[in-house]
Formats: sequence, structure tokens, C-alpha cells
Amino acid sequence: MRQLARSVVKWFANDNLFCPQTSYANKIDWIRALPFILLNLSCLFVFVVGFSGVALTVALVLWFVRVFSIGAFYHRYFSHRTYKANRFWQFIFAILGASAVQRGPLWWASHHRHHHVVSDQPDDAHSPIHHGFLWSHVGWFLSEKNYYYNPEHVKDLAKYPELVFIDRYDSLIPTILGVSLFCLGSLLNYLAPSLGTSGFQMLIWGFCISTVAVFNTTVTINSISHLFGRRRFETKDNSHNSFILGLLTLGEGWHNNHHHYPASTRQGFMWWEIDITYYILKLMEKLHIISDVRGVPKLILEKNLAKE
Repeated sequence: MRQLARSVVKWFANDNLFCPQTSYANKIDWIRALPFILLNLSCLFVFVVGFSGVALTVALVLWFVRVFSIGAFYHRYFSHRTYKANRFWQFIFAILGASAVQRGPLWWASHHRHHHVVSDQPDDAHSPIHHGFLWSHVGWFLSEKNYYYNPEHVKDLAKYPELVFIDRYDSLIPTILGVSLFCLGSLLNYLAPSLGTSGFQMLIWGFCISTVAVFNTTVTINSISHLFGRRRFETKDNSHNSFILGLLTLGEGWHNNHHHYPASTRQGFMWWEIDITYYILKLMEKLHIISDVRGVPKLILEKNLAKE
């Protein structure tokens, strides 16, 4: 009963109880995972709420914005600090990233930094080489062991109380987004019924379907990119580059490049390696939203080349 109560409480406040001496169960916490499971099942309500062009457009826009937010902010900024941003924009980035329902910036960055240290070793939480495809794709995300994170990995982020707040109450931003979409759909149904949308339709398409699509898009880098593709560089892990995933994830699919030189904002090292996230970040740099966007030194491009 106590374990049940702890799992339910984590739906609302994700306290980090990490202890290096504790051996956490590396299995799915089904009670804690219930909201995520229900989110996926709720997509079936699409057969009830129907379809409209407005709802589809909102779903696609939110898919793009949040895939970009995970790659540009949670990954390239919070995890690797490959460019600089002031505290205001850092806070906005954290909100956008949190809206993707992939937990808070400290949790995300801590796990990802650890991943680079032990990539494709047994201690890598989402290595498909050691733990299988399904576990690397989604299972690890729902396990009791990985709900917590090592705070030693993110001391630079923990000094900002606003980031700590977003991280602890990681369901708050997604809840606000879902409620806002429902209200938007209801308002449109009242003001412009000819659009054929409604509150529940906007919730299902704009939030549920879009969020599940965002999750399954971004986590392909954990699973597929460590199994299939091409390797330009000899790295200590099994990372691969993929043109298709590079397009789908807005540039994150050039994963072998990234593991070769994670200090670069740019992950598509060659001109033909399309990296939409990098292009947008360069535009943001020109608009003075961010600064010091890092490229790839020529020496890095010539180092550790794999033998074709």
C-alpha cells in the first residue's frame, strides 16, 4: 500500500530520491506509468471525436515545435550546453521542452549525460545492444530505476530554482497545454462551428496524438540509431547516422556525428546532412535570442574516420 501511495504521489510531484547506495528495481512501475499508458490509449478516441483540418494542423504544429524543443533545448542546450542563453530564454526553453511530456530538464540532462559516459555499455539505461529494442525505446523511461537521476550530473542546472520547480512538477506544463487546447477547441466550436472542431477533438489531436508522435519520434535515437544506419566515425558505442531519422527528428538522426563530437550545436556535419534544428538555432542566434552557437572544427571532421 505504501508503494502504491508513493507511485500515485509521483503523478503530481516527481521528487528525486536518488541514492547511489540503493538498488532500484529495473522494471516498469505500472502504477507510476499509468498516466503515460492512458495517454497512449486515449489516441483511440480519435474514432469518437472525428477529424478536422484545424485539429490536424494544431497537432502537426505542436509535433514540430516539441520535437524541435527536445532536440534544440533539452538535448543540445541543457544536456550539452553547445550554445548560450540568458536566464529568461533558458526558462522559456525549459517550458517548451517540458510540454513534450518527457519529464523535466534536470532529469533529461542527467540521464543523457550519463548515457554519453557509458553509451552502449551495460550501465547505459537505453542501450538496445544490452537491453533490447523495446526497452531502449520505451521500457527504460517507465522503470522505477530511471525515474530518479543523479544530481551530481546536473549541478549547473540545479542552481536555478525555476528549473528545479519545472523538473519536480513535470506534469504541470503538459496539463496546462492539454487544458488550453480543450478550451481552444470549445471556443472555436462556439465561435466558428463551420470549422468542425470541438474541445475534445482538439485535446485528442492536439495533445494526445501529437504527444505520442513526439515521444516515438524522439526516442528512435535511443533505439533505432544505435542499431541501424551508417558510421562515419569510429566511436566507442554503436551510434549510427540515418538520413531518414535526420529528417524525422529535425537533425538528431546524425547520431554517429553527435557521439563523435557532442560539443557541437551542429549534428549534420556535411552540407547534405539536413539539420533543421541547427538552422533554426542559427536564426535564433542572429536574432540575439541565443549566442555562441558552436560549429565543427575541421580537425574533428578528419579524426577517427571509419573505414568504409
